[in-house]
Amino acid sequence: MEQHRAVIIGAGIGGLTAAVALHRRGWHTTVLERATDLAPVGAGISLAPNAQRALDAIGLGDRVRELAAWQGDGGVRTPAGRWLARTHADAAAARFGGPLVLLHRATLIEILTSALPEGAVRTRTAVAVTDPGDDRRPARLAVTDTDGAGATEREAELVVAADGIHSATRRTLFPDHPGPRYSGSTGWRAVVPAPTRPFVPHETWGAGKLWGSHPLKDGRVYAYAMAVAPAGDRAPDDEKAELLRLFGGWHHPVPEILAGLAADRILRHDVHHMPDPLPDFHRGRVALLGDAAHAMMPSLGQGGNQAVEDAVVLAHRAGSAPDFLPGRALPAYTADRLPRTTAMVRKAARTGAVTMLSARPAVALRSALVHTASRFGPGLVLRGFDGICDWRPPTPYRSTEDTAGPA
Repeated sequence: MEQHRAVIIGAGIGGLTAAVALHRRGWHTTVLERATDLAPVGAGISLAPNAQRALDAIGLGDRVRELAAWQGDGGVRTPAGRWLARTHADAAAARFGGPLVLLHRATLIEILTSALPEGAVRTRTAVAVTDPGDDRRPARLAVTDTDGAGATEREAELVVAADGIHSATRRTLFPDHPGPRYSGSTGWRAVVPAPTRPFVPHETWGAGKLWGSHPLKDGRVYAYAMAVAPAGDRAPDDEKAELLRLFGGWHHPVPEILAGLAADRILRHDVHHMPDPLPDFHRGRVALLGDAAHAMMPSLGQGGNQAVEDAVVLAHRAGSAPDFLPGRALPAYTADRLPRTTAMVRKAARTGAVTMLSARPAVALRSALVHTASRFGPGLVLRGFDGICDWRPPTPYRSTEDTAGPA
């Protein structure tokens, strides 16, 4: 076995961040991804100051901050356009020590992969953990080329399972855990050309429906929507037509954004989460992170952010590759991350329940309460993110890139 090898399962945001963080600690990192490539997908991601500070630990925070596009006002509206709550980009940055950055996922993936050695990411590759290992023996993996080649055995001193909400690794390690549940809502995402008339970034709350429009640095707009729906429900025609039925009569810029949508570029996914926490985020030499460990509703915008936090904390606990002690490092990782992410999953569920209220009296009461709270200033609205966006990573570690030799 090649020494100090870490295998990361999944080339999403969390997996790639873990690969960069471990690489900078002297690990030979290989990312194995089932998909055929890392082609851009039509969705954005918000990176709050907590994730930006985590990226600072691996030298990438400033590259993300350069992409901040939100300036001026923003807030929450009703479908008719009335403002329920307003805040300002400067107020958020002052409270949490940095801006909120909206960027295309493909841009973030490019930033992360650029910090890895050539060939570190291998696509068209499925992975199954056959033995999680322990302090005395490495983890064992069955690696299969999805183009049809047979499985091969691989060993690793550390395995990072970042294989998403329906993680096969989680099911292998924790077969009795109930896994993710349907939240009751479905979601749509798209990146579209900016409307001709300017608009203020917003999230709009209706009865059992939600819409968000936010500018990206490149001039496009990240739009997302949610609605209460049965699990597995799909439009009888296409998803653009469905969005027009649900949101076509809402305030500017929603109708203009909808007009610019291409039906085949709209992503729709039912929203699942994991209200039942795992007992641990590790077994043997295998660590879970991101949605594989703690999938949450998108109502706090923290899913990807928490995966980035996970990755940097895991690399911090793993330490320099020659000194890795799984029996010490991975329980410490669980102790660091399980309480925080469990609280985040629960808060996201509570917030999601409020934003997805359907009964008219409850919606009216929600609007009145949010509007009343906002009259005390933007600080009261932002206070809901205290303890989330102000998180700081462990003591920054020195990169071993220049001293560890080729990875």
